[in-house]
Amino acid sequence: MPDPDPQIFRWMLLLVLVGNLVISGYHRARARADETIPRAAEPLGLRLVRVVFALPGMLLMLAFMIYPPWVAWSSMAVPVWARWAGVFLGLAVAPLNVWVLRSLGKNVSETVLAKASHELAHAGPYRWVRHPLYSSGFVMIGAVSLIAANWLMGALTLGGIFLFLLVIIPREEAELVKKFGDRYREYRTRTGRLFPRFLPARG
Repeated sequence: MPDPDPQIFRWMLLLVLVGNLVISGYHRARARADETIPRAAEPLGLRLVRVVFALPGMLLMLAFMIYPPWVAWSSMAVPVWARWAGVFLGLAVAPLNVWVLRSLGKNVSETVLAKASHELAHAGPYRWVRHPLYSSGFVMIGAVSLIAANWLMGALTLGGIFLFLLVIIPREEAELVKKFGDRYREYRTRTGRLFPRFLPARG
């Protein structure tokens, strides 16, 4: 079987990104209509860390879609089947995002801060995972790295995971503990951060 036209992966990447961004944008707009926490409310250092990781990734994806030779220096050899697996994963994330965002409802926020009207989410995927929105986001970005066959996108994905595990999630959970106290502490003992907890928490 002949290899597919490489251009098809540019269109597949665009389809994955646009599909997921439309879903996210719709639900975020609905949540903002209820209550909005401006980005400026977050500490400056936290906002800068986000930009350091997010901006290069966005520029890489944009460059790949516009003119792949611009990012050829960071390409890697990826089997065609793996790139199609990335397409499948990226498209599969879309219904997962719908489920996550519907379960989160008006609690959706662009910051680590809790809204005044914030409610403790424990329906849908939140029954097992505390941050499924981050989980689906990392799967999507990892899928995009495979579709684009780009090692730098993959490295930024791994860096982003460590950033969220070490900085973003602890700060967000500290805010939720302040708001919900023991309710959130108990919820945290029976759920995983990014993936379901398969073993009971110690202590």
